[in-house]
Amino acid sequence: MTVTVSTLQKLKDEHKKFATITAYDASFARIFDDAGIYAILIGDSLGMTIKGESSTLGVTIDEMAYHTRCVARGVSNALILADMPFMSYANTEDACRNAHKLMAAGANVVKLEGGSFLSDTIRTLVQNGIPVCGHLGLTPQSVNVFGGFKIQGRDDESRKRIVAECLAVEEAGASMLVIEGVPKDTGREVTEALRIPVIGIGAGNDTDGQILVMHDALGLTAGHTPKFARNFLAETGDVTLAVKKYISEVEQGIYPDDAHSYLK
Repeated sequence: MTVTVSTLQKLKDEHKKFATITAYDASFARIFDDAGIYAILIGDSLGMTIKGESSTLGVTIDEMAYHTRCVARGVSNALILADMPFMSYANTEDACRNAHKLMAAGANVVKLEGGSFLSDTIRTLVQNGIPVCGHLGLTPQSVNVFGGFKIQGRDDESRKRIVAECLAVEEAGASMLVIEGVPKDTGREVTEALRIPVIGIGAGNDTDGQILVMHDALGLTAGHTPKFARNFLAETGDVTLAVKKYISEVEQGIYPDDAHSYLK
């Protein structure tokens, strides 16, 4: 089955959870695709996982296009999402030019970090045939604004602001949204408020889908390991079995449990 944005929308409409994961090369992409993952994200997290940098800010559009081409060669069924890196969509013209590079490299959807200020950009991309995934909550490209990788949406005011920004992204035409680094209650509120699929990472198990950086799912993360990370490889001893276990537990609502979620 070839997964499209309509596939994920149908899963949300039917209240069926789904799993997604990052990949950066053809080999892992093929393993994940064969295991039945619904979507694969070429994340700008490659700045840390592949390049060994301290943030995502140094990733370029050409690097993203290169890794997108690699992943696309390993995928037969999964939906391919690709991150627009830092400052590659600072204006609508840049966004269109750089999104085209990712789509030409094999992406089906591009992902942008930010809220209502991106509404015109999202509308323009969609009008030009480029599906968009929004990304709100803890947005890693704003690490210097946040003063670090800090959990967002802990109080009523910030939670309401996040929900409003998510709704603005949906209204602008985004096909789906990633919500990252928020308490479980905030993840639930965003998911219930939006008609489009909401994919959580560190946002509790009430979102429509989950995404993990592959290094977090396979116990390969160096340095700080986020609370929501879980080493499925250690539990199974095999990469394919690890991914299948991850998929199964997401679909059943078992992962992430409270031990792998931010509660407040």
